[in-house]
Amino acid sequence: MAASLRCFLRSGKRSVSAVSRRQFHRSAPAAAQVTVRDALNQALDEELERDERVFLMGEEVAQYDGAYKVSRGLWKKYGDKRIIDTPISEMGFTGIAVGAAMAGLRPICEFMTFNFSMQAIDQVINSAAKTYYMSAGLQPVPIVFRGPNGASAGVAAQHSQCFAAWYAHCPGLKVVSPWNSEDAKGLLKSAIREDNPGSHVTLVSHSRLVGHCLDAAAVLAKEGIECEVQVCN
Repeated sequence: MAASLRCFLRSGKRSVSAVSRRQFHRSAPAAAQVTVRDALNQALDEELERDERVFLMGEEVAQYDGAYKVSRGLWKKYGDKRIIDTPISEMGFTGIAVGAAMAGLRPICEFMTFNFSMQAIDQVINSAAKTYYMSAGLQPVPIVFRGPNGASAGVAAQHSQCFAAWYAHCPGLKVVSPWNSEDAKGLLKSAIREDNPGSHVTLVSHSRLVGHCLDAAAVLAKEGIECEVQVCN
């Protein structure tokens, strides 16, 4: 319980008319608590339902619901054609995903850990990332590579490396590293819907230099150069 005072002004003097009692609001929270796992699952489900070109492929993503249960329930809902279990061959199924993207589909290629993406590095860098540029913008490759990245408990040194900085320096790739469930859902949905990594230039900055980057982007725009400004707060 909490007390509230009803006050009013009378002849320039402040008086207290009454003291009332009110209950605290006891309804459900305005925002539900969602884990990162569930947020990713929701994003996948919503995008699979929204666009029939979207499909998920990777090791154990179907009947087993994913190594970390991110794809829980999706195989039962969408079936074998859109939730596809693959052999333990990252180079092979990454190449299939690249070909599917070139053919107009929108694959989501899941690595059980991004350490395993090293097995598919040629497909990721030389096929997926460079084709849009090498085709002069005629052949987009709308593909999402997703999976856990970085240190984790009990997975040893071979599965605990972080490749975010490495991939961020590869032209044609966008690296997204969400930190909470809201980021995870929104960024995954955006990544699935995006066709290409941008047209011309990306400037990454923080603090006061953001203003200089925005000024530079305005100057470049007058010359017909599209400049994206990313802010690292």
